[in-house]
Amino acid sequence: MKNVNILAIGAHPDDIEFGCGGSLVKYSQRGHRLYLLVMTGGGLGAPAETRRAEQLASRQILGAAEIFWGGYPDTHLGLDVEMIRKIEKVIGTVKPEFIFCSFPDDTHQDHRHLAQAVMSATRYIRNVLFYEGPTTQNFNPQVYVDISETLERKLEALRAHQSQVMKTNIENLSIIEMALSFANFRGSQGRVRFAEAFCALRLFINI
Repeated sequence: MKNVNILAIGAHPDDIEFGCGGSLVKYSQRGHRLYLLVMTGGGLGAPAETRRAEQLASRQILGAAEIFWGGYPDTHLGLDVEMIRKIEKVIGTVKPEFIFCSFPDDTHQDHRHLAQAVMSATRYIRNVLFYEGPTTQNFNPQVYVDISETLERKLEALRAHQSQVMKTNIENLSIIEMALSFANFRGSQGRVRFAEAFCALRLFINI
């Protein structure tokens, strides 16, 4: 497979790492070029300056070439023409072969609205995969990626978001433990040790 550009889109800092960090590290290790688009600064979880710095640290661990910022306040993503155009502009710059984004059925409005905007903005993109997060609902994946060899890097990238590690709203459960549980469960479904799972909006299998 020739080297391609990959774009991962998240509503907040750390969404991408939880949902598809292990897969992104695999792409990076194989010479593909990664780009991140983070729509908000996550300012309700911690000061936005802190969260931006954490995202920059995580970017180094993932091996991403660049981060694009949407510039929206936390919890203020609305499904409108402005957001769709912002996403389209980044897509035009990156020219990705694959796009990863949060799943549309989610209890967090930012995740829902982002996914809906991405569905419009990616109408001419061949490969679009939705990842899951802690607040995703009704997620029935069709695509699995074995992340057994990159799980530790995924968890390291999540640890870079130090302000968020214990903010799961579940007593005494860290985001690291949650990500490990997800990887173990999806791995058992895919018959490997650890996996990330995706629902495909579109996926071309070239023969």
